[in-house]
Amino acid sequence: MAWDFETDPAFQDKLDWVRRFVEEELIPLEPIMGDFTEAQWTAVQEPLKQQVKDQGLWACHLEHALGGQGMGQLPLAQMNMIIGRCIYAQEIFGNMAPDSGNSELIAEGGTEAQKEKWLWPNLRGELRSAFAITEPFVSSTDPTQIETSAVLDGDEWVINGRKWMITNASRADFIIFMVVTDPDAHVYKRCSMIIVEKGAPGMDVFRDIPTMHHPYSEFGANGNHAEIILDNVRVPKDNLIGERGGGFILSQVRLGPGRIHHATRWLGEAERAFDMLCERTQSRMSFGKGYAKHQMIQAYIADSRMELEMAKLLTLRAAWTMDRLGHHAARSDIAMVKVNNAKVLYNVIDRALQVHGSLGYSCDMPLESMYRSARMAPLVDGANEVHTVTIAREELKRYEGVEGWPSEHIPTRREASLKRFAHLLHARG
Repeated sequence: MAWDFETDPAFQDKLDWVRRFVEEELIPLEPIMGDFTEAQWTAVQEPLKQQVKDQGLWACHLEHALGGQGMGQLPLAQMNMIIGRCIYAQEIFGNMAPDSGNSELIAEGGTEAQKEKWLWPNLRGELRSAFAITEPFVSSTDPTQIETSAVLDGDEWVINGRKWMITNASRADFIIFMVVTDPDAHVYKRCSMIIVEKGAPGMDVFRDIPTMHHPYSEFGANGNHAEIILDNVRVPKDNLIGERGGGFILSQVRLGPGRIHHATRWLGEAERAFDMLCERTQSRMSFGKGYAKHQMIQAYIADSRMELEMAKLLTLRAAWTMDRLGHHAARSDIAMVKVNNAKVLYNVIDRALQVHGSLGYSCDMPLESMYRSARMAPLVDGANEVHTVTIAREELKRYEGVEGWPSEHIPTRREASLKRFAHLLHARG
């Protein structure tokens, strides 16, 4: 299979525009984001979003029928490697999580009525959404343990349970919940997706959880990751997305692309940290020579560059495979990208912070915030350990065990070696 990651010349012009836009328009606003009220920040974003729409780059992760550009995963990956340089750029480009994944989920499993009510307004930016799967009292790495339940009572679902670390929930107009609807069914057919709208009686989005990344932030003493209690919440029967018991299948529609989107943007963030690392190296000296002449710092730079380039190739291959063979065929590739890029992000930021010394540790530079945020990468979209198991299982499918000792793959058995030697002599005549 011949991989081809070449960028179309016309699209390269778009990528050049994205880079200028991110560097000149978006990144300069980062230091004052926390000074805006939410209403002010929304007003600031609108003209920026319009510039993106005027370039035909809005919601590139979606097909044309959904109001996106339908450009595929490979061009999107090339774009996300630039967008990731700015912490809020994904929102300006219309592919902000969790809305981006939720739109794909409703597009796949929603009825026409559900699309009219939630999907189209969400894509236009008129409604915000959240996705609730994680729970506080069971392992988040194993969603088969979900306890939140929904029982059908006439024409309504009655939902009870607790969800945790739900991004955007405190400001969402609707939330998609993964809940147990068939407790006695096969473990992967127990759950369904049900929409609950903001203000539903019995749904208490009672706190945003302070995190390592956002102990105090523009959202207040929280990071916009909410905890939710559901106490006999009643919603219409028609709020079920897709088939009853189809929650796990739908979740893969949402989570598969989301993993590579996140992982690709991480590379953009890591590239920005690398830029800071190299600029600092060229700007400082110690012990009578410039940082650039210190072998340890040279190793930091070389290791970072190699890790970034290998991660880019792995990511582009995953995107290329998704475009041609589909998400399922790229499952192992996506898992590798998610695990590897999380490590690369952390490593490059850590080296950049180290070379900056006390300045990097201070809030005068964005590195300390990037560092805290990077620690979340191995946890989100499924823990790295789970994806590592997926990679190993997929690889082992290509092999079979052999009997005896040593392995048939190691030609140490004298009899087999002699036979091979005799065969070669006979072939030579």
